[in-house]
Amino acid sequence: MTFLNIWEAADIIIIALALGFIFMKFIRRPKDTSQENWMTQYAKKRFEWKDLWYSALIVAPAIILHEFGHKFVAMGFGLTATFKAAYGWLGLGIVLRLINFGFIFFVPAYVSIQGNATPLQYAITAFAGPGINLVLWLVAFILLKRLKNIKPKMKYALILVKRINLWLFIFNMLPIPGFDGWHIYTNLFAAF
Repeated sequence: MTFLNIWEAADIIIIALALGFIFMKFIRRPKDTSQENWMTQYAKKRFEWKDLWYSALIVAPAIILHEFGHKFVAMGFGLTATFKAAYGWLGLGIVLRLINFGFIFFVPAYVSIQGNATPLQYAITAFAGPGINLVLWLVAFILLKRLKNIKPKMKYALILVKRINLWLFIFNMLPIPGFDGWHIYTNLFAAF
């Protein structure tokens, strides 16, 4: 089993860029407006690459590490696991962003898992993704509580990371068919 193949690496790059574009309207980098005047603000382009990179840096790790949680736990159980971009869903997310739809719902990636495992192993594999989001939320939470002299830009980034990962954890734990919560609860029920 390979850690990551070339197609998975390409999917990760595409997902990160797509997520950056989709969320750049909602997650903007903090700007230093002290040196700007009305002329420079007026002259700015509508599309700012720095906002794309910033939103990708905030959102993509939550999604990609979530999927890696599934992949590596499945591989640990001897299953074949392949990380994949959900291109149809990514396309939907981009379209919703382009038409300025107020709410964006899509599934940017998934892990294809093959092999035989017990229901408990499948439940653990399904929990690994939301579990990663819970850990990322906890790390951001602890850093915000413990770091006293944190710069405002870093504090803002940690608040965003905390919110996104908590939302992903809660959403993925809901027992919606096809989603992680459904796989967790149905496999736990089957195991016990």
